[in-house]
Amino acid sequence: MPADLYDVAIIGRGPAGLQAAIHAAGKKAKVVVFGKLEKSSLYRAHVANFCCFEKVMTGKELLEGGTKQAESFGAVFIEQDIIETKSETDCFTVVTENGQTYSSRTLILTMGISRKKLRVKGEKEFVGRGVSYCVDCDANFYKGMDVAVVGNESAAVTGAITLLRYAKQVHLVCRKLTITDLLYDQLNNSDVKISRKAWVKEIIGSNEVEEVLLTTGETLKVNGIFIELGAKGAMELAANLGVVFDAETFSFIETNKWQETNIPGLYAAGDITGQPWQIAKAVGEGCVAGMEAAVYARKLADS
Repeated sequence: MPADLYDVAIIGRGPAGLQAAIHAAGKKAKVVVFGKLEKSSLYRAHVANFCCFEKVMTGKELLEGGTKQAESFGAVFIEQDIIETKSETDCFTVVTENGQTYSSRTLILTMGISRKKLRVKGEKEFVGRGVSYCVDCDANFYKGMDVAVVGNESAAVTGAITLLRYAKQVHLVCRKLTITDLLYDQLNNSDVKISRKAWVKEIIGSNEVEEVLLTTGETLKVNGIFIELGAKGAMELAANLGVVFDAETFSFIETNKWQETNIPGLYAAGDITGQPWQIAKAVGEGCVAGMEAAVYARKLADS
């Protein structure tokens, strides 16, 4: 059992994650929350239909208020993206982009389901035929092939490094990397070929992706391109834990009315569990997940 063990770890600082933190910490659980406030889809939005708030509020105001509430109950916030999750025998562990590892008796996933698109010619046409948004899900399909990864943050860099275990050649296309020194060192010491100050202009192929045209005029001959624009998303972080996704679209995590997944001690709440994509739903599910996780952690601690 790790010496510094949390009761509840939460990935995501949107309304679901913050509400889960408030309720879990309110039950005297030792809570840690990972994520960057500005990464929430609510951050730059305006809220006009949320119960008990008569005036229009900015998402930033709402999130900052939720953070202060959670902190007042004792929740700890770590302003780092998570790049890896593991399910151990007696706990869950998460690894941040700066290489720190944290352990917790329970884990709540509240990262949302946002998939940022490049919105370039060929992207939509080749989804599933060379265009992917999940390295951890699809890397195995590109054994011995040439691939490209596009993005400026931790998901792109860790994805490119992961693909080295499968692909023959990995290209990373980026405008300007915004990552930790640790990831810089790992990237620079790897065999990833980097196209700096470049972006994707067009994805080209016939039945499948064959090449990627960059804004610099360079053309990369590749069999696939992974679009990783930001931090690691729900599918990447949840897939290796064995979480069951919805059978129809493989886009949402399946939970019961207690926000439990198929993995004991692992919960999910908010947009990541499916529609409707509303703050009220996220807050309600976060409330349930936070309370249930705290109770479950207490049982484990007492056993």
